[in-house]
Amino acid sequence: MRIPQIEQEQRSSMQTKKRILTVVGVILIAANLRAPITAVGPVLSSIRDNLEISNTLAGTIPTAVLFTFALFSPFAPKITRHFSIESTLFMAITLLLVGIGIRSVGRVDTLFLGTIIIGSSIAVCNVLLPSFIKHQFAKKLGLMTGVYAVSMNLFGAIGSGVSVPISSSLGFEWSGSLSCWGFLTLLTMIFWIPQLKNNPESVDFFQKENKKNSISLWRSKMAWNVTLFMGTQSFIFFTVISWLPEILETKGLNTNEGGWMLSLMQLSMLPATFIVPILAGHFSKQQILVLISFLLLVVGLLGILFGVSFFIPLWIIMIGIGIGMAFSLAMMFFSLRTKNIQEAAELSGMAQSLGYLLAAIGPILFGWLHDVTYHWTVPLLMLIFISVIILITGVNSGKNVYVTSAK
Repeated sequence: MRIPQIEQEQRSSMQTKKRILTVVGVILIAANLRAPITAVGPVLSSIRDNLEISNTLAGTIPTAVLFTFALFSPFAPKITRHFSIESTLFMAITLLLVGIGIRSVGRVDTLFLGTIIIGSSIAVCNVLLPSFIKHQFAKKLGLMTGVYAVSMNLFGAIGSGVSVPISSSLGFEWSGSLSCWGFLTLLTMIFWIPQLKNNPESVDFFQKENKKNSISLWRSKMAWNVTLFMGTQSFIFFTVISWLPEILETKGLNTNEGGWMLSLMQLSMLPATFIVPILAGHFSKQQILVLISFLLLVVGLLGILFGVSFFIPLWIIMIGIGIGMAFSLAMMFFSLRTKNIQEAAELSGMAQSLGYLLAAIGPILFGWLHDVTYHWTVPLLMLIFISVIILITGVNSGKNVYVTSAK
């Protein structure tokens, strides 16, 4: 009588350990999705001076990453037709480590080659990780999406904050500073290895789903709503990240204070990125969350445009929470609006491809409008108009309808 009970307890213990390793693996992969990119901005001037390149060429580095996201995102679901999702994620992380190493060589050609490799590997992870979470944590979808989003944004903020101290204080130079993120990637690979042999049924399930009739999301109204929602929230995020300090200078803040406001905005996103997916998972419809996000964005942007300088931290916090809510909802829609992990991967690939294309255009268009009007009013009004699109597409995306049911 005791032997079956002991065996059952051992199996339960093993399952718990596997589940913990899976959670840690998701957290670590998410940590790699922003930090290797956000670490570049603070040392961009050092890269420019060291490699003796122009401001224009240096400025294409962040944009190149977004265009790489847009280019490679649609191919991620297709890779899983030949390899399991666990193996595909492992290969992407391995490629990320290679890209970080090549980027850190310290030459112009390797800088851009490494950046493209990094962007392509992160694009694959961006698309497939929500699908992996949907399959492995179907009953804890909101919680795990929140954990994934917090890890990604938290390490993204850390990447921005520690890049210069590592480069200057420790004497590593820009290449050494950027190469340090390879240790995080290597650690992620080690923790992900158990996933290559765990849960073999998930491999068969994903590949069987891929063998079913091919779905065409390009004719789905719901898929287009999710795609535009993803694209417009990315448009606002990357535009604000690029231009906020300079906008705040016209409000009387110095460069240092503008940088702190940017950090405040990113920190304000973290609670929203954790709480909102949990709430969204409990609601059959998510329109109320979309509306709150919209109101926070519009009030925050109007505050920056017309408000007094004393309340700038409040406006920044509102924008941060609004962006965090919109981002989390976009991640949840990939799972909530799809029936299986194949659909989730296809929708994620479509939405992130076009979404990051819009994100790459955002900062450029915003800067052009400022150059034409010599003021920040029109560019900021454009962001308010984009927020209206977020509301419309978000309300439609928040309906309890699957992408393949809403043609």
